[in-house]
Amino acid sequence: MPTDAEQACFEAGIKFGSLYHQFAGTPVSLTSAESLGRAMEESIENQPHCVDVDVEMRTDRIAAELAEQSADYTELTGRFLDVEMRIEYADVGVRTRMEMEGDYPRMKLVAVEE
Repeated sequence: MPTDAEQACFEAGIKFGSLYHQFAGTPVSLTSAESLGRAMEESIENQPHCVDVDVEMRTDRIAAELAEQSADYTELTGRFLDVEMRIEYADVGVRTRMEMEGDYPRMKLVAVEE
């Protein structure tokens, strides 16, 4: 049987997979970025054991992308997001983060609090 800490980490992975793969490719613009970030937070917070989700939309990176193209929107990718999550399973809390590491959006376990 997995420990409560292992189960909490597993739950965090499920939440990140849902967040990233549900929203990757969504059209995003500077005017829709904030509401998209809130929708992402609220969507993932519906899932069991999810206590808090904070999505920071990197509008500076979106603006730079839009400056290089003719369309008024682009597709959402990990480079436009910084995400933090808190998951609680039984008596264990897990803090996680997603941020760019080079050119790859890395999802990390920050802390396990028993």
